[in-house]
Amino acid sequence: MENWTEKYRPTSLDEIAGNRKALQQLRQWAEQWDRGTPDRRAVILSGTPGVGKTSAAHALARDFGWEVIELNASDTRSGDIIRRIALSGAVNETFTGSGEYVSSRTGGHKLIVLDEADNLYETSGDRGGKRAIVDTISATRQPIVLIVNDYYELVKGGGAPLRTLCRHIQFWEVRSELRSVLQQICESEGVRVHQDVIRHIASQAEGDVRGAINDLQTVCQGRREVGPEAVQSLGYRNREKKIFDGIREILKARDMQTANKVARAIDEPPDFLILWLDENLPVEYQKPADLARAYRFLAAADVFLGRTRRRQHYGLWRYACDLMFGGVAVAKTRAYAGSPRYHFPSYLRKMSDSKSARATRRNLAAKIGRHLHMSGMKATDLLPPLQRLMSADSALAARLVAQTGIAEDELAVILDKPRAQKIMALAQNGPAHGQQPAQQSLFDYR
Repeated sequence: MENWTEKYRPTSLDEIAGNRKALQQLRQWAEQWDRGTPDRRAVILSGTPGVGKTSAAHALARDFGWEVIELNASDTRSGDIIRRIALSGAVNETFTGSGEYVSSRTGGHKLIVLDEADNLYETSGDRGGKRAIVDTISATRQPIVLIVNDYYELVKGGGAPLRTLCRHIQFWEVRSELRSVLQQICESEGVRVHQDVIRHIASQAEGDVRGAINDLQTVCQGRREVGPEAVQSLGYRNREKKIFDGIREILKARDMQTANKVARAIDEPPDFLILWLDENLPVEYQKPADLARAYRFLAAADVFLGRTRRRQHYGLWRYACDLMFGGVAVAKTRAYAGSPRYHFPSYLRKMSDSKSARATRRNLAAKIGRHLHMSGMKATDLLPPLQRLMSADSALAARLVAQTGIAEDELAVILDKPRAQKIMALAQNGPAHGQQPAQQSLFDYR
């Protein structure tokens, strides 16, 4: 199924929900570029994730007919890479998508978009990244948009000149227009959603448009009508959303301290979170070598978790957490761009779906165990040979059912439903058909 956040991404500034003042400032800045008189050569769009910053940048380019060069700072953090790509694009003239030359003097511009620009931490491996951005903006002949979650993270240290070089435009959480956005998507998809559900999603999204649309798609998937009872499942989804966000931060982290700090904030046991990491590592880590290193750390963490369960020594959790959070975070050679769609652990989903079947199987094993004077766990090992015996001899199966009190749903665990129904009918018809007659005594002369 197509992701609704991409399917309904705005194509014009007029289609973006909320932040009217910010969008007006962005449009005015672009108009100055078209006139050749920009007061700032670059803008910084700051705000929490999901409020429309990246969508606004791309919509602006479409409105003004500009080509787009997009870079992700977390993917290309070194100064050399930024200079080679961004600076080259910033000082050169532009070409259209069909390869035609368009002079910037006639309004032909490229919009250079640098996403996640606040991730340019000036550690020993990243020196020069902010300096390269400053140099690019100082020399640019093309408009530049820097997109950040934390404005002050970008402008500290080597990024201080950006305070004066760039216009800062703050994006705020989308509140009042969010419900109408969700309603329009429902109408476009042909899904009738109860207003209580839309109201609940909008209120719980905390201004995150992207998160609200993802929640809406989750409750609507495969359905044409969503009733008010869906609100109950959304209560659990809020907990899931926190876990999704936390797992994303762990996999995006660049150091062990950050990853461990995020994991502690999730407030879930490590033997639960390891399933989330196992499910979503292949979604985030694209390089096979990075994925292999991450799984080695995860496997080592699983060893410690197993020892914790067997020995009841929870001090081992510390080693497991360092491996599964910090180790997995530093296993990658680079941070990956974008926000891939994460998944709920398939193991937990399968366990949830099979909960009733597993309970029935345990009941069956317990009844057989009582009849044979053994534990239910030991009787579980006898289910395969018992299945073969009952399949081969219906009369024997009927006698066993009558003697042990096995119910039809329990019998259906090891036999197909038609055969189980047949055997139950034999067992209920009495000694003449199902039960073995009582053994005759040697001293019974009648």
